[in-house]
Amino acid sequence: MKLSEKIVVVGGGLAGLSAAARLASKGFAVQLLEKAPKLGGRAITIPLKGFNFNFGAHAIYGRDHSVLRKYESEIGLHVNWKDFSPKKAFYDLGSFTTPMPSTLERLYRTKILDAENKLRLAYDVIKTLSAIERGKEGVLIGDYLKKEPDQVRDFLLTLASSNFFTNEPENIPSPLFFRYYKRLFATHTPVSYIGGGWQSIVDGLAKIISDNGGEIIPKEKAQKLEIEGRKIVAVHGKERVYKADRFIFCIPPKELVALFTDTPYQGLFEEYSRYRPNQVVVYDVGLSERIDSPYTYIYHKGERVFITDISYYDETCTPEGGQLMQAVAYLTQDEIDQDKANEKVSVIESVYDKHYPGWRDKLVAKRLSKRATVQEIKCIEDQRLMPVEFYSLSNAYFAGDWCEGDGQLSELSFSSAYEVTNRILDHKKVLQ
Repeated sequence: MKLSEKIVVVGGGLAGLSAAARLASKGFAVQLLEKAPKLGGRAITIPLKGFNFNFGAHAIYGRDHSVLRKYESEIGLHVNWKDFSPKKAFYDLGSFTTPMPSTLERLYRTKILDAENKLRLAYDVIKTLSAIERGKEGVLIGDYLKKEPDQVRDFLLTLASSNFFTNEPENIPSPLFFRYYKRLFATHTPVSYIGGGWQSIVDGLAKIISDNGGEIIPKEKAQKLEIEGRKIVAVHGKERVYKADRFIFCIPPKELVALFTDTPYQGLFEEYSRYRPNQVVVYDVGLSERIDSPYTYIYHKGERVFITDISYYDETCTPEGGQLMQAVAYLTQDEIDQDKANEKVSVIESVYDKHYPGWRDKLVAKRLSKRATVQEIKCIEDQRLMPVEFYSLSNAYFAGDWCEGDGQLSELSFSSAYEVTNRILDHKKVLQ
């Protein structure tokens, strides 16, 4: 075997960057192609009037079980963890607010459950952790939880809304629900933010690639493939041809269908390209000065809107004395089809008005996205994530938040990339 296998990674989002960085650090010759001028894909940080707006929430669930910890220890990625403060997280139930039950102490204090249902929830958590409760194939979680008391069922669906970023939590497959919460209930740090936002992760991974001899080529779109038998031989860019031993594709299914057009493998991706993405309304506001509030996180249960005071955790995202907040409203497919994003914007503003009075007078900059994609394939009903490898393509791998992995949202990008690199490393060991 050659001393250094050559790897071409197509796509410079979180999945492509983390896969390229890990392989480069292990001695592989890596080339990373990104069609945009900047790296990061949807995980970018946008500077505006002195504020750093993140394109989407940069929250990591279950920090101590996060695959990002492996990237920290294995390849030296620096993550400036900013732990979520449970004491400043509340649910808005309309006529009153109550502590978000994110810890045992907070569960005791919350009014979202009465005493009897708090005990029932604790029992359900124990059953989930011990894998006694694991759901049933073919049964959605909304149906599966009908055996639960109304308060417990409602609470678990509310929790799923916030972790899966969906307004249709009842349509999550029950086995996926319990796999996810088995992991999350076991964590000591349920939510963490990243100091410096996504840009700090993007820059850190890019530096690891470059420091280990990898090549990053921006503004280079993969346009055509050369295939011989069951192997990809080369990827054609605008002017260059990139040959390699193995190829990792970190581009969404619709782009894969286009890239594999007129090859025997186009059909592999068509099913996944038809699935619906997970989209939300994101409304970030940058204020000239902070507004005193008991909350750093407030979830309006009736409207399924949450606001996070990002600048409370990440002081690098604002000018001195400023405040940056991010609001997210979940969308059902019907709401998307009926173009109800404008209604959601009005709802978000009313929640800002209620909990951060005077924000309009201090507004310096804002970023509004009425249909922000937070995950390329929404994990509901019969929609399923794409495999990271297909039997019929012997040297191609796939990673991204549309691929199989642990967790949801960005965690899928990191974990699917980690699984892909594990397979390449295992293959290398077999051949040595």
